Amino acid sequence: MTASADFWFDPACPWAWMTSRWMLEVEQVRDVQTTWHVMSLAVLNEERDEHDANWHRKLGITRVLTAAEQAHGNEVLLPLYTALGNRIHNERRGTQYENLLPEALAEAGLPASLIEAADTDRYDDALRKSHFAGLDQVGMEVGTPIISVEGSAFFGPVVTPIPRGEAAGKLWDGVRLVAATDGFFELKRSRDRRPSFD
Repeated sequence: MTASADFWFDPACPWAWMTSRWMLEVEQVRDVQTTWHVMSLAVLNEERDEHDANWHRKLGITRVLTAAEQAHGNEVLLPLYTALGNRIHNERRGTQYENLLPEALAEAGLPASLIEAADTDRYDDALRKSHFAGLDQVGMEVGTPIISVEGSAFFGPVVTPIPRGEAAGKLWDGVRLVAATDGFFELKRSRDRRPSFD
C-alpha cells in the first residue's frame, strides 16, 4: 500500500532543498507518494522588526509558485521548485528572481506571465492558506521544511549531505517509525556543517 507524505517548502531555504531531494530519493526506493506545498519564510517572519534584506524577493518567489499552482494545478509545484532550487542552491545564484523566474518558468513549461505574481498580493490569501496548513500541524516555533507522514507532522528532517538510495530509504523508515509513535515530538542536535548540495 502506497504511503503518503505532504511536504511544505520555501524554495529559498537550503535545508528544505536538501530534504526535498532526499524525499525524491525515497520515492525511488520506497512505495511513497509526495504531495508538495508552498510555505513562506517571509510570512513566517513577518512580525519581526528586522527582515532579511532579501525577504521581498523570497516572498515574490513563493507568490509565483502559488500563482502557478492556482492556474495549473498542484502537479506543477515540483518541476518549478526543482528548476528554482537548482538555480538558487546548486548554482548558488541567490534569490534575485528577475533572472531566475523567467528561466525556471520556461524549464517547467509554464507561461512567463506568471512572473507578474511576484509583485502583487493577489495570491497572498492562497499562499497563507497553504503556509498555515503545514505550520498549524507543527506549531509556530519551526520553519521549513515541514513533512506530514500518515497523520503526524514534523519540522525536518534536516540532513546533509542528501541520503541516496537505500540510505534515503532507511531514514524514511525511521521517520515513519517516529510518526507512528503516539506522543513523539522531537529529536534535535546542533548543526555542525553547512548544506552540501553534491
